Amino acid sequence: MDLLIFDFDGLILDTETVIFQAWNEIFESYGRTLPLSEWASCIGTSHQAFDVFGYLEAQLGRPLDRKELAGRHRRRTLELLEPMPPRPGVLEYLEEARKQRIALALASSSHQKWIMGHLSRLGLAERFHSIRCADDVEQVKPHPELYQLTLEFMGVAPGRALAFEDSPNGIKAAQAAGIFCVAVPNSVTKNLPLDHADYRIESMADVPLRELLHRVEGRLSNLPR
Repeated sequence: MDLLIFDFDGLILDTETVIFQAWNEIFESYGRTLPLSEWASCIGTSHQAFDVFGYLEAQLGRPLDRKELAGRHRRRTLELLEPMPPRPGVLEYLEEARKQRIALALASSSHQKWIMGHLSRLGLAERFHSIRCADDVEQVKPHPELYQLTLEFMGVAPGRALAFEDSPNGIKAAQAAGIFCVAVPNSVTKNLPLDHADYRIESMADVPLRELLHRVEGRLSNLPR
């Protein structure tokens, strides 16, 4: 194995749960609810995939101050994320990859400012040899462009890489690039259909990286090199 590619939101840091929680709090303040079935369309891809403002306005039957709502949501999201550490097992995976001299990359549908702000706070920005995000591509996940760009930059064939994703859109993107994908769902995405993943673990803390690589070795050998 030459390269591990990590998603960011919901995989390294559980921003997905926090972002959804912050929107739910706003909806509840209006006496409404935001079903996961509606919100799910934008998990792992651009938030433009779902018009959350329009959905709330439709429920209320009147227009809202979208700028004020966006600011309110962002402040609450950052407040919840500020003390949050990486998801369990992430740091151990990064360290084990370093010991095994496996390159590390990050491929995310979010923007660079968002990603780098959190990685810097967590002290993880320097761990990755490549960081590719929405600013670098024309199409985000589920399109494979982010993964294709990462493979090209790192000079690694799909069969020598392993992707970690937490959402249906992310899994589709990795697989469309020919990469074996391990699903590691969070408290929100565990309720979404992830059966198309090549392998699934509930937490990186449950399965050490060395053991995971051993488990999937046979399947990886069947991918293009």
